Amino acid sequence: QVQLVESGGGLVQAGGSLRLSCTVSGIIIRLNALGWYRQAPGKQRELVAQIDSSGNTNYADSVKGRFTISRNNGKNMVYLQMNSLKPEDTAVYYCNILVGALDSAYWGQGTQVTVSS
Repeated sequence: QVQLVESGGGLVQAGGSLRLSCTVSGIIIRLNALGWYRQAPGKQRELVAQIDSSGNTNYADSVKGRFTISRNNGKNMVYLQMNSLKPEDTAVYYCNILVGALDSAYWGQGTQVTVSS
């Protein structure tokens, strides 16, 4: 069974940094695309960043130049380095993996990130 567990969220002042980690179990991630999404109160879940099996990345315009997604296949983990955080980055952040020919999506339970002004 595929499971994802996020960690690293917390409270930080505007301009600060956080590093989110996601540990994946039940599957070897080497050939899978991974992503980070976020959901703010009253808003839909949105893509933050994606990384494919070749290491190619894709970012939401709102985080380009501030956030960096990376992966460690040996540890079965994906990371999100978040710098220059803004209050509008406040949300629950979710880790995501796409599995199989139909790209079935699996999600973690989420980690809260709160940025104070």
